[in-house]
Amino acid sequence: MTETKSNNGLKVIAGLLGVILLGVIIYTVSLYQDKQKNTALLTKEKELVVEDLTSLKSEYDKAILESNATNEELVSARDNIAKYIDSVKTMKSDIASLYRYRKQVGILTKEREQLIRKVDSLTRSNTFLAMQRDSTYVELEKQTVFNDSLVVQNTQLADVVSKGSALNLSKFSVDAVKERTSGKLVSTSRAKATDKLKVCFTVADNVIAQAGDRQFFIEVLDPQGNVLGESFSKTSDSGASVTYSKGTEFYYENRSLDVCDFINKPASEFQKGNYMVNVYDNNLKLLGTSKFQLK
Repeated sequence: MTETKSNNGLKVIAGLLGVILLGVIIYTVSLYQDKQKNTALLTKEKELVVEDLTSLKSEYDKAILESNATNEELVSARDNIAKYIDSVKTMKSDIASLYRYRKQVGILTKEREQLIRKVDSLTRSNTFLAMQRDSTYVELEKQTVFNDSLVVQNTQLADVVSKGSALNLSKFSVDAVKERTSGKLVSTSRAKATDKLKVCFTVADNVIAQAGDRQFFIEVLDPQGNVLGESFSKTSDSGASVTYSKGTEFYYENRSLDVCDFINKPASEFQKGNYMVNVYDNNLKLLGTSKFQLK
């Protein structure tokens, strides 16, 4: 009887132990499953944080590429996000850390929006300034072209005025003359009878020429091509030069003017042959040429 009670007691104890063991096993399994679920959830949350940060970094990369000039604020923000990504990837997953990074993602997103608005404003300002600069450059180009055109026109006008104001001859003649004892001059074609050469020309009227004292230069070449007279030399501003026989001065008043001058006989007689007489203005522009023969 006693033995039977003892066996029943053991069975009861064994049953209780079995129930306790089963409960422990169930609890352990439950804890393991909860841990696995939490780990999976934390891993997923970690991946989402990395994904959000990576997306944010990509937006910064795009903004930097679209910016006309490198923006230090954008680059610095982009680099900070890259550091956050590395930190999240290497950290041990826990709720507190992930919450902190999730909160940081929100802060960084707002910061990006502010920076992008600032960069957009700067970009618009730079674009406007560039447009103004280009417009100013175009206007300067137009003004330069206009000024160059004015310079050309003024140069052409000055050239026209200079040419238009130059004096010209309307008549030009040369006579070999003999002076009689009475002082009267008569024309001759004989070399031995010639006492001097009478050079006459008519300066044409010119209303735009400057009135005042003028000087023309007479060059007489004998049959050998030598210059008769005292043979003076004249060089113009342009570098041209001529050896002339005599300078003739007169006062010009914009009206037609007759001028005559004489080239005296050389030490010996005039030679037989062909002569040439040239008249130059003060700039050594050739105004007229006349040829004659002495027999």
